[in-house]
Amino acid sequence: MKRFFLSCLMAAMTIPTLFAMDAQYQDVRYTLDDIRMTAEVAVNTQASGELLIPETIVVGQDSYTVVSVADKAFKGCKNLTAIVLPKTIERVYRSAFDGTGIMLNKTNWTEGCLWIDSILIATDKTIKPRFVVPEGTRLIAAGAFQGNKAIQRVDLPTCIARIDHETFRDCKNLQKIVIPATISSIGEDAFTGCGIYANEKKWKSGVLIIDGCIVATNDELPAKYIFKSKVPIRLIAERAFANRKNLKSVTIPTSISVIPTAAFYQCDNLTEVVIPETVREVGNFAFYKCGLLRSAKLPSTLEHLGMGAFYGCTNLKEQVLSNKLDVLAQGTFFMCRGLKQLTLPAHIKRIDNGVFAGCSGLEEIKIPQSVTFIGEQAFAGCSAIREITIPAGIASLPKQMCQACSHLYRANLPEGLYAIGDEAFEGCLALEKVNIPKSTFRIGVRAFRNCQQLRGVMLVDHIHMIEEGAFMECKMMEEVALPASLKTLHKAAFAQCLSLQRVTLNKDLKEIGEGAFCQCRSLREIELNDSLQVIGENAFIECKNLRRVSFPAGLKKISAGAFQDCESLRQPLFPANIEIGKNAFKGCRK
Repeated sequence: MKRFFLSCLMAAMTIPTLFAMDAQYQDVRYTLDDIRMTAEVAVNTQASGELLIPETIVVGQDSYTVVSVADKAFKGCKNLTAIVLPKTIERVYRSAFDGTGIMLNKTNWTEGCLWIDSILIATDKTIKPRFVVPEGTRLIAAGAFQGNKAIQRVDLPTCIARIDHETFRDCKNLQKIVIPATISSIGEDAFTGCGIYANEKKWKSGVLIIDGCIVATNDELPAKYIFKSKVPIRLIAERAFANRKNLKSVTIPTSISVIPTAAFYQCDNLTEVVIPETVREVGNFAFYKCGLLRSAKLPSTLEHLGMGAFYGCTNLKEQVLSNKLDVLAQGTFFMCRGLKQLTLPAHIKRIDNGVFAGCSGLEEIKIPQSVTFIGEQAFAGCSAIREITIPAGIASLPKQMCQACSHLYRANLPEGLYAIGDEAFEGCLALEKVNIPKSTFRIGVRAFRNCQQLRGVMLVDHIHMIEEGAFMECKMMEEVALPASLKTLHKAAFAQCLSLQRVTLNKDLKEIGEGAFCQCRSLREIELNDSLQVIGENAFIECKNLRRVSFPAGLKKISAGAFQDCESLRQPLFPANIEIGKNAFKGCRK
């Protein structure tokens, strides 16, 4: 179990890159997001000359919209002299151009500012103390003003929608900023260490509010916080309440429509959050590891619930999900052990990786037929669930989907299912009933390992692959008939099936893999088919009650230890052309 929870944790913490891959397009590397069908300009250490970044790139048969330039994307590229950025760009990091020829060439700067295609990239000490960002500026890069000691006041234009991460961080003399109503989000640490941040007079009851925007909080924040301001609160910055250990209760005002990324990140003593119907979005990791949070009813109007939103909220008792949600992002309710009941939205399409992983109190889950994607570990560790029905739109069960669901006794799989993924039902100790659809092609690595109550499964004839350890440690399994299409039985496929008495091999099987039936101590006899050519190492080792084996004339190899310690088996005689490995029959009767 320790290995399972560690793997879940690692999966959940790599959410941002899970569905991402790198691709080259016209000498520039991009990171692709196959869910949103967007592209980010990735790190390109050899960029030089003049670059044109297009609005869209085509990779294979798919088209991706270019929306961002990554942190340090072109850092140190001294020979990069010019770049054209498309209008589709939504985020740029100042650090993307550090040390480039573009930034080093002072002729590219105007009044202390570096501009690229109406994007304010960076500033220097020659900037005016009062700086009015001109109308027509469509974006300000993350960190654009960071560390600028010359700036004292900034007026933002109405054409700007976001103040990005660390934009004004450590601007020690910045005492005034005008935030227009068009600003819809403020990034993490946007004002940390600036003059406004350091001015105690700007703070009220542990909260820093600028033009109706909660920018930050400190340890003076009261345990029960009620939003109060002369100007209505319209926006909360990312991580604004993060790590406030004394905070116990919060009522979000009706003027708020978004609870942003990590807004209440790791508020250890937060027990209650009242969320109004005006909230349309809850951002990524919004309530991450709020371990005492018991009540946070989501509004019926909610349209987006971010990844890891309630990650590690171990005391969350119940939740109602809006029917406007069509995706549950990765790790949304990861390790919410107190969650017992939850109804999925009627028209939901995706349940991403680890959404309910570790929800050991969840007793029932009904997956709507609208779901066409289930991610890895989606229900892993949901030890109280007793039955699960997979909708018809699922073509392949993901890796570790129901791993360690120890009370799961029935799994209903749909016709049309192509594959059962690696470790999909590993450690489902109570699993007794599972139907393998006629469409199934592959049973993955350790797919049913340690399903101790599984007595038998019908292996349909279309199965071409039974992977390593697929039914290992199914201690109650008594009988198995291999499907007609199987050519190779992989390593340890039925190892340690202690009750296995009867095995029927298909006529086209050519190889029995290493340890395939090792320690099957109830197996008494087996008839090997005429097409069989190889018996792998330790294939039947310690099958102590195996008394009779019929060896076909076409058999070419019996590998080392194949029948070692089969105490009841009489050692047969073979023609000279059969290769017999070391200790193949050691411990057998002479």
